[in-house]
Amino acid sequence: MDFGDILNAWDKQSGKGRTGNKAHGPLAEWLSENGVYDKDAGDSGPAENREARRRRLRAKKPDDTLDLHGLTQEEAWTQLESFFAAARRADFEKVLIIHGKGNHSAGDAVLKGLVRRYIEGCPFAGESGPGNASQGGAGATWVFLKVPSPAPESPETGSA
Repeated sequence: MDFGDILNAWDKQSGKGRTGNKAHGPLAEWLSENGVYDKDAGDSGPAENREARRRRLRAKKPDDTLDLHGLTQEEAWTQLESFFAAARRADFEKVLIIHGKGNHSAGDAVLKGLVRRYIEGCPFAGESGPGNASQGGAGATWVFLKVPSPAPESPETGSA
């Protein structure tokens, strides 16, 4: 009996079968939940469900940080555009924007509102929220970047 036979017997005992190289059963569930996959199986890993991704990203430190302190609204907007474009190209998942709490503003925090408007209009900015205490609390905003959808394949055109 080889190792594959042992795994098949285990899968049958647990009431689940095996299909190809993809494992099923308790071990596969654990591997999937913990983001472990066989890189040599020709598979990029199990698709991470939305809730699992959300939990993982909430615990993750930001991939990059942008500090907008001291900038005008126009300068901050330009910096946000550049920052998010670079983050998208780098396949970042989570970024942090430090905008300040508005202690030096007359009225509401100007840059905080600007950041909120930018995030709401940015097509690849996803969920966001206030930074934790070590990141600046209400003076910072973390943002999850949306996973790019695969580009549609262009139909082949026949030449006559």
